[in-house]
Formats: sequence, C-alpha cells, structure tokens
Amino acid sequence: MSVTWPDEVQSVFAGDLVTVSAYLTPAGGAVVVPVSPIGLVDREAGSLALTTSLAFPAKVRRLLQEPRIAMAYHTRDQGFATSSRFVLAQGTAVVPAEPSPERLAVVTEQAEKFFGDLPTGRFWTWAMREYIEYRLIIDIPVSRIMSWPDLAAAGTPEVFGAALSGPPEPQDPPAKGTGPRVDTAKFARQAGKMPHQVIAYRGGDGYPVIAPVRVTGHSDRGLHLDVTRGLLPPGGRRAGFAAHAFRPQAAGVSNRVGTGWLEVTEGAAVWAPHTAGGFSSPPNKTLHLLGNALLSKYLIRKLRRDGTLDALDRLRAEALS
Repeated sequence: MSVTWPDEVQSVFAGDLVTVSAYLTPAGGAVVVPVSPIGLVDREAGSLALTTSLAFPAKVRRLLQEPRIAMAYHTRDQGFATSSRFVLAQGTAVVPAEPSPERLAVVTEQAEKFFGDLPTGRFWTWAMREYIEYRLIIDIPVSRIMSWPDLAAAGTPEVFGAALSGPPEPQDPPAKGTGPRVDTAKFARQAGKMPHQVIAYRGGDGYPVIAPVRVTGHSDRGLHLDVTRGLLPPGGRRAGFAAHAFRPQAAGVSNRVGTGWLEVTEGAAVWAPHTAGGFSSPPNKTLHLLGNALLSKYLIRKLRRDGTLDALDRLRAEALS
C-alpha cells in the first residue's frame, strides 16, 4: 500500500525549488547533496522523483548498489511552497534504464515552471545535448514521511507510512581516526556563510536521516553545530554535511559538502570533516546554464571514452532484471 500525505505536505513536495537528497556509503555513512526536484511528485502513486545527470555517475552507481534514499524539503526560498514545515521523506530509489518520452516531457514542463524558459537556437541545441539527453529520472516510492511544524524540526513530527524505528547504535570509529582531515577553519567559514545547512546519517532501520543544523563555530575537533535538542542520536557515527545557497530559478548556486564523523553528547554536536567539496556558479542564469551544459558535454565524452557509461548501463540492466 502506498503512503498518503496531507495537502500541506503535498504543497511542499510540489513547490520547493531546492531540497537535499541523501544516500548511503559502503562504510555506513551518508552523502547529502542539494538537488532541484522541480516538483516531481505523484501523490496517487505515493512516489517522489528527482532527475540526475549521467555526467556525475557516483550517485547513480551507489543507488543501484544501495537504493535507500532520503529527501529533505528544508527551504522555502524562491519556490512556490509557503508552508513552514520541515518535511523528510524516505524511500527506495528505482533507477530506470531510460526515461520515457512522456516522462521527459513532464520534466521539461516542470523545469520551465521552476527555472524559466530554456534558451533556443542552433548553438544551444548543440551545447545542451548531453545535459538533456544523458539525464535520468529516479523514482522514489515513499516508505515514510516525517513532517515537523517548523524548518528547525522542533516539536513532535507527524509520521505517515512506516512507523519510526529506534535510534541507531553508535558506530565503530574509522581506522584513520575520527578527527578532521581537511582544513576545518576554511570549511566552517565557507559553510557558515550559507543559509541552509543539514547533516545526514544512517538511521536505525537503514534509511538515511537528514536533520537541519547551524554551524556556530569550530575547533580542532571539527565544526560545532546547533541543532534542535533530541534530533540527533547520541554517540559517534559517520555523517555527511551540506551547506548551500541559491538565487531565483536556482541560478547563483553555491554549496559546500563533505563526509566525516559526527559526535553527539549531552548538549553538544561536533562534526569532523574527512572530505570536502563544493562549487559556486555565476548568478547570471545564462552563464549558469552554459557552464552546466559545457561541463556535462565534457564529462559525458570522458566517461564514454573510459567505459564508465557502458559499466553503468550494465549495472542498470542487472538492477532491472
């Protein structure tokens, strides 16, 4: 039986311009990244969806191996939703072999609703070919939804679908230690400037959990986080972090993401970054789109030459067999 949800949650699913998604790592951690789901929701089927480019194959490869995924609807900036609720959806990703023409038509319509009209002409047809043609639609039949009254996830959440599991047990520390492995001061400075910050970890039932946080400072232990009391499980565990900002129509995107070690004690949460990445794009919509298009073109050609695309095709075929 599919999960059902109320109108206010539906308005969030259909209206947020930028959200974050989280998937699991082989070591039991989580990677969390900003995404633009462009309102892809099928309420009757109890399913969400997002699009992703084969130019960035790591997410697709990992979801084929471990399909449990979470989406957090945690911003109301520049979109159409007006609710104050923080909404977390968990489900199991379905990666299709190829999207149907009908689904691609829906994606184009929704993309224009959120991002505005795409540029046309011979040059743009050439520039955007790989950006459009090598795009997958990942369906997420929803298993559970948690909806808190405000964006800080304070108070008691409403739960739709599967009952909540117990908190996860603390994890064994990594062999290389739990302390920071990248420039913590630089990471904290960059992330702290961005309005939207979240952390993700593997929950008690194996699904990723995403929680809103706020960087309040740093030390030699890592980034110090402010978070609603009781939202994060006590103890230490692998966790992913993302901070991001964006302008209207998702131009001028900036993000800083990483994986690392989260330590939660009574009244304190510290995240030690082990990896760090991110980028910033021009605030001009045309330059932003051109940069994405040309980067996709370069990466797709590279991945075709080194056999990565063929390997992904085999993984997708095996997952569907």
